[in-house]
Amino acid sequence: MRSRLVVWYNTKCPVCDGGINWQRNRLVRAARAGAIEFRDINLEPAALARFGAGIEDVRRRLHAVDAEGRLFVGADCAIEAWLRTPGDAWLGRLTGLPIARQIARFVYDRFADVLYAWNRRKGHW
Repeated sequence: MRSRLVVWYNTKCPVCDGGINWQRNRLVRAARAGAIEFRDINLEPAALARFGAGIEDVRRRLHAVDAEGRLFVGADCAIEAWLRTPGDAWLGRLTGLPIARQIARFVYDRFADVLYAWNRRKGHW
């Protein structure tokens, strides 16, 4: 069993909020069991200060912290969430393989950059 994961995201981004809500609906059992918790960085902007991450970092890429205090950012955060999601653990294991992880990080980071720029233009803060 994997440790509890707290995922920080930007609820003011319509794409991020929609994605997390979709994932949360898939995670009802995991969330009830306390495996994953989703938190809005806009309500607690200094929550990740101990890692040197601020609100703009989370607005750019998902961040998560597990019960051991490890920080996961971007694609690594998504992989950790999938590993804790019933029915999606296979996706986390597959995407977590060394070459797949590198590809996932590259794709995630490019998408995140485009989404962040779009959110800034649209004023989703």
